[in-house]
Amino acid sequence: MQQLISPCDLDHTDPASLEALAATYAYPGQVEHGRAWLRANMVSGLDGAAKLAGLSEGLSGDADKRIFGVLRALSDVVLVGAETVRAEGYRPARARADFAAARAAAGQASAPAIAIVSRSLTLDLAAPLFTEPLVRTVVITTEDAPPERLEAVGKVADLITTGTDSVDLRAATAALTERGWTRQLTEGGPRLLAQLAGEGLLDELCFSLAPLLSGGDAPRILQGARMPDVQRMRLVSLIEEKGFLFTRYVRYPRPEDSVPLSG
Repeated sequence: MQQLISPCDLDHTDPASLEALAATYAYPGQVEHGRAWLRANMVSGLDGAAKLAGLSEGLSGDADKRIFGVLRALSDVVLVGAETVRAEGYRPARARADFAAARAAAGQASAPAIAIVSRSLTLDLAAPLFTEPLVRTVVITTEDAPPERLEAVGKVADLITTGTDSVDLRAATAALTERGWTRQLTEGGPRLLAQLAGEGLLDELCFSLAPLLSGGDAPRILQGARMPDVQRMRLVSLIEEKGFLFTRYVRYPRPEDSVPLSG
């Protein structure tokens, strides 16, 4: 048994603090050799609620937002579901001056691309996500998506089409990797994260636990996940600030470390 919790200063104005966070959340070295690593960043309350009043924003705090910014600044691409884009009012990722040198040294663009998973292509194409991105937004949809919507989206975003009826997420993440985007980050929502986990694509979970109890019928961070096996995760980092816990878990690398579901 170990006491892992130690209060720390996550002041985003302190360069040393940002450097420490960047080191804590650094991607594994294998991404330099073309092997993608998909991490998720999610938050919930103490009772498992992944949303408060329909949004994740209400569960967040200052430290959570700082870590959110660091995770984005380290990534090549942010994978997100269309429902979350609509609900949370997503905007393009911004360039961070304090990460500019590190991104340039790693051969990364000034900011990560946003990749939206959308079967219906019900998207606001006049939103800044499509009109003002530093890196052109990517939309991932099915091969049988409505042709007129495909044409409209293709004018303002890069398109990846894979799967019929539903997006083939394994092929989609492979397509992102082919673009050189090996540092992959998903911000959900819960349904997309459930699908990624169910496909065995999730390498890491950065999970923030807010000191809140909200009750109700809010979704969990894996909403309706169909997991063929229970995936064991290993804790590699734990930070505390003002009652918030910020954890980092990685999956065991060997398939035999998964535990079959009983029954």
